[in-house]
Amino acid sequence: MSVRNEWFFPRGSLPSGNWESVVDTSIPGWQYTGIRVAALDGGKVGLSRRDVERIVVPLSGSFSVGHEGTVTELAGRAHVFDGPTDVLYLGARTGAEIRGHGRVAVAEAPTGDARPSRYLARSDVPVEIRGAGRDTRQVHNFGTPDALDAVALIVCEVITPGGNWSSHPAHKHDEHVPGHESRLEEIYYFEAAPARGIGAPDGADAFGSFATYTSGDREIDTQALVRTGDIALVPYGYHGPAAAAPEYDLYYLNVMAGPDPERVWLVSDDPRQAWIRSRWARDAPDTRLPFLSTAEGVSR
Repeated sequence: MSVRNEWFFPRGSLPSGNWESVVDTSIPGWQYTGIRVAALDGGKVGLSRRDVERIVVPLSGSFSVGHEGTVTELAGRAHVFDGPTDVLYLGARTGAEIRGHGRVAVAEAPTGDARPSRYLARSDVPVEIRGAGRDTRQVHNFGTPDALDAVALIVCEVITPGGNWSSHPAHKHDEHVPGHESRLEEIYYFEAAPARGIGAPDGADAFGSFATYTSGDREIDTQALVRTGDIALVPYGYHGPAAAAPEYDLYYLNVMAGPDPERVWLVSDDPRQAWIRSRWARDAPDTRLPFLSTAEGVSR
């Protein structure tokens, strides 16, 4: 029986109240992660006091977040290809109200353990250039274990320039093998735009592609063209590549969490594809990266 694209949700298919998209445990088979995405034009969205830790991530624009009797200003950025953004971690049982102009995402993971909320400035976000050649991508590791003290959440964002591949080689994290692999659900939230300097016409249909496939006895099969606002869920199985069409840059926000006692991101490559990593030591990274802010002299 085909299960193709069972875990893929085009933009507009997961609305809830003032949120454009919401992923939470109301989706059958989904337990450990969530995401909320909203487009605001001076309006507001609320986050209730629940046993959930969160990271507020400006996708475009700037926002004010009222929480715990204070207000944190998120300067944000012009768009997701404008380099990293400042973010705000909210510990469990912290209510908040987000106001501003632009698009904002909130990464979530259920937990009863409350950690202190924390603001992370743009300048403090670790920026990694991963891979080489056409496998080069830019990773903003603001919510990974080395950068953030969270209970369960592991969050990062990835920029893949036009013609490049990321989430490559295909890999999985659906078994608990201490020191080798961890169990993590994963959310991919996508955006796409004409590649820098390409001169695409207004209305160009920016897209990339994303795939998942079965690794064991639980079937999964996603073969999707992905555009701004689309969401793919990976409950298990191999996933990748995420490929940017040559004329379009691709972005995705990754949200991960799972049931293992240790908050760690360990993966197993598809053994038929693992050899690809060995090429990176001898190939040069793509010189188009890093993508920096327009404020730092780089424009789309």
